[in-house]
Amino acid sequence: MSKLVEYREKLNLTQEELSEKAELSVRTIQRIEAGAEPKGHTLKVLAKALNITENTLLGIEEIIDGINYKLLKLINTSSLLFVILPPMNIIMPLIIMIFKKQFNPLTKQIVSIQILWLILTAISFIISLAIHFSLSIKDRFTSVMLLFSVVANGYIIIRNTASIDKNNKLHFKLKFNII
Repeated sequence: MSKLVEYREKLNLTQEELSEKAELSVRTIQRIEAGAEPKGHTLKVLAKALNITENTLLGIEEIIDGINYKLLKLINTSSLLFVILPPMNIIMPLIIMIFKKQFNPLTKQIVSIQILWLILTAISFIISLAIHFSLSIKDRFTSVMLLFSVVANGYIIIRNTASIDKNNKLHFKLKFNII
């Protein structure tokens, strides 16, 4: 699928609506969506109409202020693969961050969120075990706490990935960095 189709559909625009907004012919839109590369004036007006950069429309990696946002999404999403194995949801993003040399505030935030989440999960697990043994609650209480922790962490990762994709920033962030 061409980048033009992808961004046009994100905005829920038809080819006709985009052609009016960009003041281009529908046939021009169709040719670009079929694989022709936009150039010059056409590239500029399409990028402006879609509210994206020309490089984004061309599919070139977007690096803004030294941050590679495609790589940032990969770093964040790598935590999701290991959400059930809590230490790995920290180690994997760190490995990618180190090998790709992405030491910026956003990558540090992603890892810091996972470290904090691991600490909170450990504390809640210990508390749930204490409640379980002191109040003789059935075994399911601890399991439910762990399941909730996994689901909530997955939601945080997915929501941050969507926010990076749409706004180039994190939705859930800390006011401090652990690393």
